Amino acid sequence: MIARRAALLAVPGLLAAPAIRAQAGWRAQYRELRLGISSAENERDAVQRQQPFQDYVQRTLGVPLRVFRATDYAGVVEAMRSSQIEFARIGPANYALAHRVMGSRVIPFARDRDNEGETGYYSIAFVKAGSAFQRIEDLRGRSFAFADPNSTSGFAFPAYFLRRAGFDPAGFFGRTGFSGSHEQSVVAVLNGTYDAAATFWSNPRRGNIQRMEEKGMIAPGVTRIVWTSPIIPNSPWVMRADLPEDLRRDWAAAVFAMPERDPAAFAVAASGATGVAPTRHEDYLDVIAVVEENLARRRQRS
Repeated sequence: MIARRAALLAVPGLLAAPAIRAQAGWRAQYRELRLGISSAENERDAVQRQQPFQDYVQRTLGVPLRVFRATDYAGVVEAMRSSQIEFARIGPANYALAHRVMGSRVIPFARDRDNEGETGYYSIAFVKAGSAFQRIEDLRGRSFAFADPNSTSGFAFPAYFLRRAGFDPAGFFGRTGFSGSHEQSVVAVLNGTYDAAATFWSNPRRGNIQRMEEKGMIAPGVTRIVWTSPIIPNSPWVMRADLPEDLRRDWAAAVFAMPERDPAAFAVAASGATGVAPTRHEDYLDVIAVVEENLARRRQRS
């Protein structure tokens, strides 16, 4: 079982990783590796999407890889903090949580380039396409769903930037709540449980709603965007700082090599991303500041 809460930071020199060696001392200590994921998808689809990455790692590093998806975003952080997993793919706000509880014991080292080569994405507020709501201003007194308290695009960024724009969710909306996931937020809007919700969006061809359309979960064109946030750095690949140096080096080298070594598998595992870019703790300082302010406000109200 994967538990809950958080951790993060970065180690210099990690990104100049040498070619993956056929043998390494870490294999005597680690007969298998474990990856935690925080995903917008349901558990079955999220774990299934990582199967190509599992196969690639097992071929490349020569040890089994197990993939875990926590029941909520904080669960992946707690699993890393308690050494139940070695590696993770988590959202930016989830990394802020990880950094809060683990400090420099968690290292962000890479983030995906999307289908257009960009390394950032957005939070959007969306409504049902047939509704009367055209702008965020039209939602005064209406109901609004966030995804998860530790989701960047599903809570941290919309809560912060809507408030800065004069639409404080605590007073502007008539009712707010957490749906539990990005997919559930879309379903909740379409079935009328909420008037609007927040989710992630990269470009017209990539995002949570587009992926649900591709999977046949919803029909095309049934939602409409009414608000878009400033850009968010793409989700980091992270690892524990207490892992052997050669394991950290080999893992990073495998991740950076995957788009060229197995592009088809990478496209599936990374939801259509085209590559991997180096990243570091400093790239997420703005996200951390947003998360910290949101947490402070929630503590004041409790």
